[in-house]
Amino acid sequence: MIERIIADKIEKSISQVPVVTVLGPHQAGKTTLVRELFPDYTYVNLEDKATRELAENDYIGFFKRYSEPMIIDEVQRVPELLSAIQVKVDEDRRKNGRFILTGSHQPRLREAVAQSLAGRTTIHTLLPLSLEEIVKSGKLEDLDENIIRGFMPE
Repeated sequence: MIERIIADKIEKSISQVPVVTVLGPHQAGKTTLVRELFPDYTYVNLEDKATRELAENDYIGFFKRYSEPMIIDEVQRVPELLSAIQVKVDEDRRKNGRFILTGSHQPRLREAVAQSLAGRTTIHTLLPLSLEEIVKSGKLEDLDENIIRGFMPE
């Protein structure tokens, strides 16, 4: 995995707030990054239809099935889950690093997270690879080729 500049900020946030949110464009590496940084966290992908339906229809059952701390990937698929996370966090505000949320960079999602989880989350934006990240990784082959690919991890 290519070392991401934002990784240190995300790791630091885990000890400061109950929820860490990582937003960014599709295929920027959000899931790869958080799974690499936090391998001991329960991973839940809301792209999976059965998982998504459980989260939508029975959030209590969802939280019983998946244990904390957890990564909830593609949270924009079930925005109603943000209110349930707020309730869970408010039950014990002393625990930090309970949830890591990832989602595609959509203004409505950012607004919903900021509103539902105000004071409970930090929001990080993961963009495609920077030239600095590519150079540090030793994978800069041809600048023109990287520009054509759009600096996406894969």
